[in-house]
Amino acid sequence: IGAGTGGVTLVEFADFQCPACRSYYPVLEQVQEKYGDQITFQFRHFPLVQIHQNAMVAHRAAEAAGKQGKFWEMYALLFQRQQAWETSSNPTAIMEDYASELGINVDQFKTDFASSQVNDIIQTDIRLGQQAGASSTPTFVLNGKKIDNPTDLAGFSQLIDEQLAKQANQ
Repeated sequence: IGAGTGGVTLVEFADFQCPACRSYYPVLEQVQEKYGDQITFQFRHFPLVQIHQNAMVAHRAAEAAGKQGKFWEMYALLFQRQQAWETSSNPTAIMEDYASELGINVDQFKTDFASSQVNDIIQTDIRLGQQAGASSTPTFVLNGKKIDNPTDLAGFSQLIDEQLAKQANQ
């Protein structure tokens, strides 16, 4: 999201079921609101399936929604309603309800959700995260370099402003 006109890209490797990632969601909304098209914000899938039994279902749902142009809407719902699905014994049904709520063609959503293409996208992101040094979530990468996680908008702003200034001087 964002055009990246300032030459800055912020990447988040995250797990939709991760409580720490959920706590970063409003901060990242503030970052996107503040910087708009100056930066590009990328979300990358990094489900920690060893400790989060419903993570992969959520990541598949986001990608399946993305196939119908609703990735960011599903992304928001997954974080906003994490407590509603994180311990569910049938998270797939909840994801289908979210798809319906978003106006997504649910039959197509189900097909995409189960597809190898959606799985391949998630697996590629996991590999990219590992290459970037991610071992926990969230992990942030700013212009190709892993950063220590800022705790608030001011922390992100300092790092992003430095990168924007650096890009402007090139």
